[in-house]
Amino acid sequence: MPTQTWLAAIVLTGSLLTACGAPAAPTPAAVQVSAPETQLDTSYADALSARNQLALGTLNLADTSEVVTPDQATALLPLWQALRATSQSGGGSQTEVAALLAQIESTLTADQIAAIEAQTLTQADLQTWAQANGVALGAGTAGNGEPGSGQGLSPEARATRQAEQGRTAGNAGGASTALIDAVTAYLTTLIDG
Repeated sequence: MPTQTWLAAIVLTGSLLTACGAPAAPTPAAVQVSAPETQLDTSYADALSARNQLALGTLNLADTSEVVTPDQATALLPLWQALRATSQSGGGSQTEVAALLAQIESTLTADQIAAIEAQTLTQADLQTWAQANGVALGAGTAGNGEPGSGQGLSPEARATRQAEQGRTAGNAGGASTALIDAVTAYLTTLIDG
């Protein structure tokens, strides 16, 4: 009898362990990764892209109480360089660019972001900066309503045109690249002190 009792206890224990076991792991659903949203408003008339607002706005902070600190410059420089590399290669996805912009924004203080947003930077501001810094703008590349600028297109159609031309959203041709170069040079001077 002790063998039968022992055998029954093993079967009962096995049944309990099976019943109490963890359920099978469900198959994970497809995860959609969306691009981080920018904090800057780009919906007003003639607004610069978030990238160009951050770039020109950062340069404009130099003469304010919200100037970028050397520590911030150290963190920002590789982000701007990565953004420049994605723009230059044309290989940066919108998600990649948005992630870099979000990192740049998160490196700046809330007061610095507010100061940049308060500038309400427009295409005219970019043109003024470009002229002051000797950057030539081609016809229609600054988004000033001239033919080829994409002003009459929906955001989707404009993105398609930019992709066909190897540009990322908000790229105002040479001015945008020159602007990023100016920011990286400015940040380098802050780091070098």
